[in-house]
Amino acid sequence: MNVGLVGVTGYSGSVLYELLLHHPNVDHINLYGHSQTEAQSLEKVLPQLRRRDNILPYDSADIMKNNQMVFFATSAGVTTELAAPFIEANFPVIDLAGDYRLKSRESYEKWYKKPAPKEEYLKKSFYGLTDFVNSKGQTYVCNPGCYATTTLLALAPLVQNHLIDPSSIVVDAKSGTSGAGKKLTELTHFTQTDENLQLYKVNQHQHIPEIVQQLKIWDESVPYIQFTTTLLPLTRGIMASCYAKAKDNVTEDDVRAAFVRTYSDDTFVNATEGVFPTLKQVTGTNFCDIGYQLNPVTHQIVIVSVLDNLLKGAAGQAIQNFNQMFDYAPETGLDLIPVLL
Repeated sequence: MNVGLVGVTGYSGSVLYELLLHHPNVDHINLYGHSQTEAQSLEKVLPQLRRRDNILPYDSADIMKNNQMVFFATSAGVTTELAAPFIEANFPVIDLAGDYRLKSRESYEKWYKKPAPKEEYLKKSFYGLTDFVNSKGQTYVCNPGCYATTTLLALAPLVQNHLIDPSSIVVDAKSGTSGAGKKLTELTHFTQTDENLQLYKVNQHQHIPEIVQQLKIWDESVPYIQFTTTLLPLTRGIMASCYAKAKDNVTEDDVRAAFVRTYSDDTFVNATEGVFPTLKQVTGTNFCDIGYQLNPVTHQIVIVSVLDNLLKGAAGQAIQNFNQMFDYAPETGLDLIPVLL
């Protein structure tokens, strides 16, 4: 099949392009820029890919005519402006940006500081957290955010099984610099990140409402979370250390059973009691590895979740949604091994 990709020049877009090149069910990839008016050589923009494809000017009619579906790997705000023709035509879209993840227009504008999509369009969007839903039959799929994926996969067994005090959730999340995108800022300048740790967007990160929105679907009594983000001096990877108070009658067996029940048949999530993962074991893969433990003294549960923010946190999960949408096997195009060195 032919697929369109809008936004190949960003980090997530270029990784997605690489995955699509090796996907056995993709015959051709048409690349589009969302703001350019003339064709542009991909080789000039991303010479390291060594591809002679052209990035075509954006045209929604052309995209729908020449492709069976389209990925948007654009920054926040772009699909709010561009997605309407696809939604109205029920044309298959997988959107890696955050424009359609939140169901409340007011919440989107508060956290993203941008105009929200129309309410009627938000109602047609589908939140594609692939380990808990199936995108088959959906036409506008919102790929979850990287921090949201890491955190939700860590907390799901406990929240879904009502094992914790819903007001006790604390998340200490850390990410490499690629999570901030390509645009250089003072925060991501080499001299600022090298041999340094920096907190950022404390109580203001745009993935907070996305996480809470999904937690409330699983347990409407979850009122909020305490969520802190730290920038790591490395390129790829997210580690979310999550803490929650177990309910009085909850035992180690209850916690273990919840994680086994949730992930025993999951292709890409590995959960292990008492063994906490490192970033290197998932970097370059579509896996999310989780370690968990109930502290018998404090009765707190600690869950550590790690993934590659550009793969399981973005492009890899987009391929998972693509596989679900078109009924391909879950691991298709995602047979990847860790980058250990």
